Amino acid sequence: MQLLNTLYVTTPDTYLRLDNDTLRVEVEKETRLRVPLHHLSGVVCFGHTGLSAPLMHRLAEDGIALVLLDDSGRFKARLEGAVTGNVLLRQAQFQRVADPVFTLDMARACVAGKIKNTRQVLQRGAREAKLEDEAKTLTRVADDLAASLRALPDASSLDVLRGIEGEAARQYFSGLNLLVRPDQREFFQMDGRTRRPPRDRFNAVLSFLYAMWMNDCRSALEAAGLDPQVGFLHALRPGRAALALDLMEEFRPWADRLALTLINRSQLAADDFAMREGGGVSLAPDARKAVVVAYQERKRDEVSHPLLAQAVPLGLLPLVQARLMARAVRDDAAPYVPFVAK
Repeated sequence: MQLLNTLYVTTPDTYLRLDNDTLRVEVEKETRLRVPLHHLSGVVCFGHTGLSAPLMHRLAEDGIALVLLDDSGRFKARLEGAVTGNVLLRQAQFQRVADPVFTLDMARACVAGKIKNTRQVLQRGAREAKLEDEAKTLTRVADDLAASLRALPDASSLDVLRGIEGEAARQYFSGLNLLVRPDQREFFQMDGRTRRPPRDRFNAVLSFLYAMWMNDCRSALEAAGLDPQVGFLHALRPGRAALALDLMEEFRPWADRLALTLINRSQLAADDFAMREGGGVSLAPDARKAVVVAYQERKRDEVSHPLLAQAVPLGLLPLVQARLMARAVRDDAAPYVPFVAK
């Protein structure tokens, strides 16, 4: 099982070039790394990274996805070779998205997975809280999320469902600050979720981690033969990977957990961030490296998958869930079941 088969390039002004069957990483014309191409399934570049034309051609020929993100982890572009996958599966996917009953059921499953996993983050925080009033607040918010879950079966349209999801997210983020260690709260407080750009350090870490999860979810869907642009919960828009966003919903709490770990263990400090004009906040280059390393290490952790009844490395979960999505598209008797942590 290869979990580290994606190359993340975070150092500013890095140049990537082809060297026979190897990708060579240069910084200031000095070779820092060589990676055999057959070890890679993807290359993700953050910020200003240069690439040679021969390398881009070779990546496309070998089916190695090249993803370009900005300094904050926001998606900019993706280079891929010829379209592959099962055309009959994609045809079924296009037919399914035109079926309002199937679309609503699939969207409901995605929202349920997200709310269940976010609720577990808060419940764990309540058990570990040092102050009784904070534990009560976290328990109350977790109870509010339980109420949101109970409302999902009665959601009669996508708009109603999205409204429930939005309110649940607002409640969840209102309690997330209490999971930050008290001595870190001065620097890592959030006033709700902000993006494009993130307005505080906590949101900057979340956006960066979400971008990496998003890339893994999109790659997993492509590997399963699905079209990542055609989703159910998220509205279809040009350039938006709607199905990747659908799949990613159940994994957002895993990014939140890792962000809290990095903050609470002081692996990220206040001066690891750049404050930009206009109020935007982004991770400094060395901090980006630290987050990428932590993310890759976390993907090695094994979790119990209830449907498979076995332990699965966290990094393989998007691939597993993408295949479950493909099964749901093909088979009426196999509704999609999101991954929910125990």
